[in-house]
Amino acid sequence: MRSQRDMGIRHIKARKNHRCYGMGLGIIILDEVYPGFPGDVRNASAYPFPIQYEIVKGVDIPRLVYEEDKAPCLAPIQAAAKNLENMGCRAIAAECGYFAYFQKEIAAHVDVPVFMSSLLQVPWAQQLVGPGKVVGVLAALKQYMTDARLQAVGVQPDSNYVLGGAMDDGRCEEFENLWIGDKRPDIPQAHYDKAEQEFVGVAVDFYRSHANMGALVLECTGFQVFARAVQREIDIPVFSWGTLLDYAYSVTVHRDFYGHV
Repeated sequence: MRSQRDMGIRHIKARKNHRCYGMGLGIIILDEVYPGFPGDVRNASAYPFPIQYEIVKGVDIPRLVYEEDKAPCLAPIQAAAKNLENMGCRAIAAECGYFAYFQKEIAAHVDVPVFMSSLLQVPWAQQLVGPGKVVGVLAALKQYMTDARLQAVGVQPDSNYVLGGAMDDGRCEEFENLWIGDKRPDIPQAHYDKAEQEFVGVAVDFYRSHANMGALVLECTGFQVFARAVQREIDIPVFSWGTLLDYAYSVTVHRDFYGHV
């Protein structure tokens, strides 16, 4: 029978500047009010490890995604990351794939691993499928997924990826009700079944438009809620925020192995 405690822990001592212990992942979230289904990074209930949130004050969707000048966002994001580190989080992530722009700056600012965007998985996916296939990168809004954002997480221009925008043509109305300022209601809300139908339809069409797609990377932190439903339809590797967070936790808090010989 498995021990009720980790027998490897026989002595404890303070870690530099850490206020809490037994922590998991620290998640920087936007200064926005909207809900997330279980599986969304904003909803902690579906993850099998501790989640600690920190709101990046004054940085909302328009500032992070739409505005060309990102400089005003850096200091608040750095402060949020440092707060999570001081809290004791083992690694730091962020809730929107467009945080990719700040990957290098935040990794240099703290002393724990930083996973600012699910797009960090694109170069890995490219290696896995080989040069004869492409990796589909499905962002929320294609026009704002600039080369600078992709290069910040190691995606090389003109390499084997194709870019799509799930919300470009208005087919994901339920997501618009959550995230698009001039379209969401006073109380942001969404219906699960409709959101799933809309997103799966868009993802499948994106896949079918590229016959040599070998893997799919979902940029947005709300997309992985429906990643399994997408995979049932297209049956290729799907990378999401969920796979990134599982990986982030596994490398910072490695599991033990129990079995027999």
